[in-house]
Amino acid sequence: MTNYRPTDDRQVADLVTWAMAEEQPLEIVGGGSKRALGRPLQVEHTLDLSAFAGIREYEPAELVLTAGAATPLADIEKALAERKQMLAFEPVDWRALLGSGGQGTSPTLGGVLSCNLSGPRRIRAGAARDHFLGVRCINGRGEVFKAGGQVVKNVTGYDLCKLLAGGYGTLAAMTEVTVKVLPRPEKTRTVLLLGLDDAAAVRALSDALNAPHEVSAAAHLPAGLAAASGVSYVAEAGTSVTALRVEGPGPSVEYRTRALREMLGGQGAAATEELHSMNSVRFWQEIAEVGPLLAGGTGGAAAAAGRAIWRLSVTPSMASAVAAAIARALDGDAQHFYDWGGGLLWVAAPSDAGDRDAGAASIRAAIAANGGGHATLVRAPDPVRAAVPVFEPQAPALAELTKRVKESFDPHGIFNPGRVYRGV
Repeated sequence: MTNYRPTDDRQVADLVTWAMAEEQPLEIVGGGSKRALGRPLQVEHTLDLSAFAGIREYEPAELVLTAGAATPLADIEKALAERKQMLAFEPVDWRALLGSGGQGTSPTLGGVLSCNLSGPRRIRAGAARDHFLGVRCINGRGEVFKAGGQVVKNVTGYDLCKLLAGGYGTLAAMTEVTVKVLPRPEKTRTVLLLGLDDAAAVRALSDALNAPHEVSAAAHLPAGLAAASGVSYVAEAGTSVTALRVEGPGPSVEYRTRALREMLGGQGAAATEELHSMNSVRFWQEIAEVGPLLAGGTGGAAAAAGRAIWRLSVTPSMASAVAAAIARALDGDAQHFYDWGGGLLWVAAPSDAGDRDAGAASIRAAIAANGGGHATLVRAPDPVRAAVPVFEPQAPALAELTKRVKESFDPHGIFNPGRVYRGV
């Protein structure tokens, strides 16, 4: 494999022009931490954009930051922390999940935007694409173009940033991005409800999110996964744990935390507890990084290593029914937990289930029978990811639209061909 590492937009454009003329597709790589996300690629050349790193402009008073697309997230977060600010969509680090935690891999700002990856705060702050203000990139014709700007009101015409977010590098090679940032909360606490079953937990999460207490994250761990947490209060609970995060000024957080405990304490929970400061941060980092499934619960990390991991977007009120249907279909050989108030369901299934489909047929049938939604295969061996639709299969009309969008940006299929869908 040939690795090309351009250092400016013109060199990227020249490389794309060459690749187009020679019909040589390119794998776009920034930090390399998400190469195992999506369908496996069969390409001979890599377009390494790691030279496009560094913060170009940061205006704390304007809540706007511009940086090279390959700037490591760690650098971005350090600079923001110095000014008590943050990326509110809570970008995730999936190196452990995807098995890409080795030397030379690093989550980048452009990578999380391109894959539209958001953490537990998404239910309150919105997705990564909602904070994506501007971009400079090169399309599959070798043309350099810009979209958006440094403030929301500068976005005119088609908001191409929203289109590129979630494109997984199949539409254009991003070299510079601009994002909105927000103040970091003064205080964080997490209310824990102990002993709820899945259905009761989802109802409690919904009640909390609909209450006027500004909950910024809502998750539920069944007992087996809670026992594997690195947070002692959670691991030693000996039962399921339902968690609600509250953030903001100190007095407000204390009041809202107390109100939540009073409101939800009588809904069947054996007890309520609180996580403060670092324990709260650590717990939600585990949720964001899918730590409960990687630890494997009562089965241990060794058992978890051989499992496929799915990310399901479902109707929150039907989440427990979806999980129960999957468990029945896979003869109980699956583990799961809930995030986003039940709207996000993480499932670990045997990677050889259903004749090497990693449980795809059972999982998608359970979703279809219980309110609808979609499922993404996040982790599985390459042969499984090549054989199974990694992303939710599209209806014919939507598939045709997706194909036309791809052809408008990259008519010769140069960028990450087949990473999302075959031929796209």
